[in-house]
Amino acid sequence: MAQFNLQGSIAALVTPFKTDGSIDYEAYDRLLDLHIDNGTAGVVVCGSTGETPTLSEEEDARMFRHTVDYVNHRMVVIAGTGSNSTESCIKYSRNAAQAGVDALLTVGPYYNKPTDEGMYLHFSSVAKALDTPIILYNVPGRTGTAIKPETTLRLAREFDNIVGIKEATGNVMNTAQLIQGRPDGFKVYSGDDNISMLCNFLGADGCISVLANIVPADFVRFMDLSMKGEVAQARQLFYKYRRLMDLLFIESNPIPVKAALAAMGLIQEVYRAPLCPMSPANRQTLIDELRKLAII
Repeated sequence: MAQFNLQGSIAALVTPFKTDGSIDYEAYDRLLDLHIDNGTAGVVVCGSTGETPTLSEEEDARMFRHTVDYVNHRMVVIAGTGSNSTESCIKYSRNAAQAGVDALLTVGPYYNKPTDEGMYLHFSSVAKALDTPIILYNVPGRTGTAIKPETTLRLAREFDNIVGIKEATGNVMNTAQLIQGRPDGFKVYSGDDNISMLCNFLGADGCISVLANIVPADFVRFMDLSMKGEVAQARQLFYKYRRLMDLLFIESNPIPVKAALAAMGLIQEVYRAPLCPMSPANRQTLIDELRKLAII
């Protein structure tokens, strides 16, 4: 297993847009500074929270290069390079590797619903094509098909550059099975803020998080406490932000988190279709919670 020591708070970044729909790099750099200043361990660029289905290959590649250059080794940079075409996934991954990212986040192929063997062949093909560390991303709620723990562990044992998984099924027992069966050095990250504390208590390595966008310092602390088994203090932070965790998914991610960041004055609230602004009622509920927490 290749050495890959990332643990703790990993923010799944949004992609800020200008009113004309182009990427707002000035706002994006503010977000990067926010995470660098608050101790976030790593960021995912061009993931699902970054609206990657609406970004072109050229936009992805520029985002990868820009992030690597701007961060300049101050935190880990992970590129979202997943596709439901194995050939395209390899191409996007090579673009990211050439930009100098630290790792790739590759989602299970969506829509075409591969079998377990097809899932294995997809990820093994990507692993054979690159030397860059690869983190699998299991999110069947978006893809339609799960990467089974047995397939993940098979890949982890056979390929040194498959170094971890973002487990976003919402099933704590999936996480436990992966932790119990993983080879030395293989990282298991929660992909669900609301169970990340429980996953860390079981031995997970942190969370690839949406909430971290809003409260980066507290999320760093939340991960640190829960990974150390400091139950009482971790629980206190969990209950402080439990409702906000839920509200960040009251509509499709990243709609609520972009609305929150806009309310905080960090980005403009602009989406690419088919995403659209929040309903007025949901927006007011979110704003009320942000005010209650003194975030805005």
